[in-house]
Amino acid sequence: MSVSDNLLHIKSTLPEHVTLVAVSKTKPVPDIMEAYNAGQRIFGENKIQDMADKYEAMPKDIQWHMIGMYSVIK
Repeated sequence: MSVSDNLLHIKSTLPEHVTLVAVSKTKPVPDIMEAYNAGQRIFGENKIQDMADKYEAMPKDIQWHMIGMYSVIK
């Protein structure tokens, strides 16, 4: 199942009042873009540097959220 097919399936099962945050950690930009092109605009990352790198490469209407414990690349 493709990223977009999986995303559309998951969204079809959620009540309207639920907001889906797609966890993009460990995923490459092309996979995230596939989710973006399927309508996903809210993504979660757990590393500041990864989020900053993806922010530069992705459309600016994405809402980024930090998830999990605060973590940095050492």
